[in-house]
Amino acid sequence: MLPQMTFDWTAALRRSRQSIGAMAEGRRAVERAAWKRFPFGDRIYRYGGTALRDNWNRLHLGDREPYPSPEWLDALVVANPALQAHVGNPDDLLILLEDAWRAYHAGDFAVAVERGTAAGPLGMVVATRAAAVYAAYLENDATRRLEILCETVESSNALVQLAPLWANAWYVHGLALGRYSQHVSTVRTLTRGRRTGAQVRYSLQRALQLAPLHSYAQAGLGIYHAEVIGKLGGVMATLSCGARRERVIEHFEEARRLHPRSALLLAEYARSLTRAFGDEKAEVAHQLFEEAVACQPADALERLGLEIALAALE
Repeated sequence: MLPQMTFDWTAALRRSRQSIGAMAEGRRAVERAAWKRFPFGDRIYRYGGTALRDNWNRLHLGDREPYPSPEWLDALVVANPALQAHVGNPDDLLILLEDAWRAYHAGDFAVAVERGTAAGPLGMVVATRAAAVYAAYLENDATRRLEILCETVESSNALVQLAPLWANAWYVHGLALGRYSQHVSTVRTLTRGRRTGAQVRYSLQRALQLAPLHSYAQAGLGIYHAEVIGKLGGVMATLSCGARRERVIEHFEEARRLHPRSALLLAEYARSLTRAFGDEKAEVAHQLFEEAVACQPADALERLGLEIALAALE
């Protein structure tokens, strides 16, 4: 079991609503401006009106998150009764969630975090996804990146306690913690590796138990093994954290089977092979990058994967 963590959702929601609703627009604009804009087209991946619903299955093939409908909300609350107190007005909540996901897919990650946070715990999946993606792929300042990831770890840790049967609550917890672990020192990886690694694996495996077709969770496990091996070396990674090179390939091959035309998964697979195997898998990694470049991205996240591949090939 994960260690229990005290988290005051009431206070957290009060702070978030103050930042979103009560603060001056000027301060909000400054806060948003601190995050970089998505650099690969401002309006390419906009899904206004019914377009979000119409394209949802393609957009969420990787995480299997259902569309935020009244039926989804009812089923989620029945499965996770602690969420009921945070629903409020269901119609307003669903509008907030749709807007947050639109912003996420368009690459407006700061807006996605803001609107997801405004929706309370039920918006933390999209808010955490947006923050983790921004921190991992767009934030250049190492200190700010770690601050963002620390916040996502804290909120997602609380979320899995409120919603233990929500697959993507577990996924975003594993994602946030895994991304945070990528950016800490080798010394910290050694001293805290077993505990942190166990948490990452537990969360991603729990997501897979609840959603067996979750290709992003499979990829997350592959990234975890590759990152630990890259930091510690094969023998030490296995002894201290249970990370193994063959598991990198196993997890990514399954992710690829589930989501075969994902530029992001292909690019991350190539990077993870390089991290875990070095030059031994250089040719395979090159082929994966070429496959990623040939993919047609459906949203900002997939476009980031394509850009990673292009940069690697150049």
